[in-house]
Amino acid sequence: MSNAAAAYEALSARVGQDEAIGEWFEITQDQINQFADCTLDHQFIHLDPERAAPIFGGTIAHGFLTLSMLVHLSSTVPNDGPKLEGVQMGINYGFDKVRFVNPVRSGKRIRAKAVTSNVELKGTAINSTRSFTVEIEGEEKPALIAEWIGRTVFDS
Repeated sequence: MSNAAAAYEALSARVGQDEAIGEWFEITQDQINQFADCTLDHQFIHLDPERAAPIFGGTIAHGFLTLSMLVHLSSTVPNDGPKLEGVQMGINYGFDKVRFVNPVRSGKRIRAKAVTSNVELKGTAINSTRSFTVEIEGEEKPALIAEWIGRTVFDS
């Protein structure tokens, strides 16, 4: 059996199993400002606390800032998955679905929880989809939900 096929069997057994929840991470106004500068998105709801207050109670993070924080947030979610043999590399393959459900106000803490929702064998690679929910501390509605696809490439 190839390394990819063995990994597919091992990872498929995890589909639908809840994974542990990651660590809290604070979104600061400085991070929001830096993201605005990088993306050239200087809309007042992100940068002007006084103008944003009547709408959101203060400034809010860009939705794409929250989404991009999945890289860090996912790294804090414990992963007790199987050891995979013959891995050449892993890459970000993309997203099937992203929904910005609730804005993240400056100074709030967020964390991710994930569940493996799909695994596909693609020749010598595997696409693993993890459904992420980014929670906001103290709020019922999450900041976002996203189906993130990672591709793991194996020796042939």
